[in-house]
Amino acid sequence: MKPETLNFFDKVYEVAKQIPYGKVTSYGAIAKYLGAARSARMVGYAMNGSHGKDVPAHRVVNRNGLLSGKHHFEGTNLMQQLLESEGVVVIDNHVQNFKAVFWDPSEEL
Repeated sequence: MKPETLNFFDKVYEVAKQIPYGKVTSYGAIAKYLGAARSARMVGYAMNGSHGKDVPAHRVVNRNGLLSGKHHFEGTNLMQQLLESEGVVVIDNHVQNFKAVFWDPSEEL
């Protein structure tokens, strides 16, 4: 990968590490905060590569609250289980009360 891509990934990880316990954010919200509003997919790629980096990737979902990255977690429902252990309600791979548990980095950081 190009150095600028790795640099972007590191920035994504730093934002993701700020997501509060029991909250979720979206790929797009992180991308927008980093000044790359059209790079939600790149944020997803960063989350896929975050294993072993102490990044709470389970707290990053798509813009509709869907657990779109769940297949990148070990086990069948690990992403959902991690969210539920933090009090986030998930039904049919969809975060319930999405607006109430949504964390917007541009309003917080």
